[in-house]
Amino acid sequence: MTRSFDPSFMSRRTFLHTASAAAAGAMLFSSTACASAQMPLAGRIKKAIVYNMFQSDAPVVEKFRALKEAGFQGVEAQTKAPEDPAEMVAAARETGVEIHSLMHGSVDNIPSAVDRAKALGVNVILIVAGRVNEQKSYQDNYTETQAVIREALPYAAANEVTLLVENVWNNFLLSPLEMARYIDEFESPWIQSYFDVGNVVRFAWPEHWIPVLGSRIKRVHVKEYSRDKQMNEGLWKGFDVEMGEGSIDWELVRKELLAIDYTGWVTAEVGGGDIERMKEISRQMDSILALC
Repeated sequence: MTRSFDPSFMSRRTFLHTASAAAAGAMLFSSTACASAQMPLAGRIKKAIVYNMFQSDAPVVEKFRALKEAGFQGVEAQTKAPEDPAEMVAAARETGVEIHSLMHGSVDNIPSAVDRAKALGVNVILIVAGRVNEQKSYQDNYTETQAVIREALPYAAANEVTLLVENVWNNFLLSPLEMARYIDEFESPWIQSYFDVGNVVRFAWPEHWIPVLGSRIKRVHVKEYSRDKQMNEGLWKGFDVEMGEGSIDWELVRKELLAIDYTGWVTAEVGGGDIERMKEISRQMDSILALC
């Protein structure tokens, strides 16, 4: 099948963060704010980042150790990463920082992603269900991506790896009801949901998606989105805002995650940087999730 997912459209992951934004974030997410927050998700949530967000030339084990000191319990690996899986597994074992997920993307080459997941000791893979555009109709994308996934599901199941469909900006599965239906039509426990809080904000509200997807949600991505920036500066500029400073009502997000009894991994997928940036992201996650 022709590759239907172009990862270049996910360029939000490479946003640059200015020094002034970092300073503002540090002020917003102070320890005083954390101390006053209620913490219903504390003890239920594990914090992680996408591994390549941490920009450092240090050895893998030292990067894992630094991330642990920054407050993270895990990382999300990527299919097309240069790191040797054995080296990452050894670093995880030595530091206690878990590799909890593999970000794959396209529905193409799922079996090879399953193999990499197994090498990393990971039991879930993030996938994206194609993309609708002028050349690819909604119906064709629906039918074709389901066919590819159906073909790959037995191999994933045999290896006890669950495929998680993420809601992304691919002009497809634009409501939680449709996402739930798409997943349920496989009639398999080996395909579920990877819910991205920030990705729905330009056209919906994350607190509306969570109760519909419910127990299908096995992993969560967090990022921020500003409707003001979207309207005044452009669509993609909506992502160019620190967590807690945009349009997301994080209190309602926490409430709905608690209501569906969500426990497990929440991974930041935002602009990266050095270890100080990692600490800043960790503090922001503590604040928006009321973990501190």
